[in-house]
Amino acid sequence: MKRILVFQHVPHEILGTLDPQLKAAGFRIRYVNFGRTPDAQPEVQKYDGLIVLGGPMCVGQSEQYPHLGTEIAAIQEAIKQRLPVLGICLGAQLIAAALGARVVKNPVREIGWYDVTPTPAGEQDPLFQCFQGIEKIFQWHGDTFDIPPAAVHLATSPDCAHQAFRYGDRTYGLQFHLEVDAALIQRWLATPVHVRELEELHDDRMGKRRILADTSQFIDRSTALGEQLFGEFIRLYSPSPRRQTLPSR
Repeated sequence: MKRILVFQHVPHEILGTLDPQLKAAGFRIRYVNFGRTPDAQPEVQKYDGLIVLGGPMCVGQSEQYPHLGTEIAAIQEAIKQRLPVLGICLGAQLIAAALGARVVKNPVREIGWYDVTPTPAGEQDPLFQCFQGIEKIFQWHGDTFDIPPAAVHLATSPDCAHQAFRYGDRTYGLQFHLEVDAALIQRWLATPVHVRELEELHDDRMGKRRILADTSQFIDRSTALGEQLFGEFIRLYSPSPRRQTLPSR
């Protein structure tokens, strides 16, 4: 049985729909919850892959959250070991930082449902071939990353140019949240830190009512996309992965 390591930062940022997909594929999942055990020193080389989830902290807050440095070092080791690595939101930003890229404030916050479009390279990538042009994807972030050196830019949005990248053929960073379902979005909207954030924004485009209305419209397609994209990520663990020529940057 393959073992996958998951870095978690807060209770409400979870694997979501990716959890049953991994279990159905026969994975044993081991969580390191840095919110509970900030001094943990995970040994990624003992696992078959790594997933780094989201969280409200910023990559630059290493003095307040020293475990961010631990995570960056662990990501670097996982990439060195050629393990499949997936980062979601903060996780993608940590992968970018581990590969030497900047992580900075995005010009605007993206909270709710936004257009995400594959780049020409993304259209050829195994994980993004399920996208049919512009897709509505759920977002909740205020930071963004530069595309790391030697990485391939895979997706973009009007308000955040860098939505996804691939490094090599086994490391992916996704700024957006394809792992959410309607119940998880409702949970986020009721989480105190998120409630305060939305109240402080005073923006109806990112209000609870608008997000719930958009969720009812877009969640089914998003769930289908997540099943396909994460399914392709899981294929990276196959001993004989499907061969496909990937474009360079």
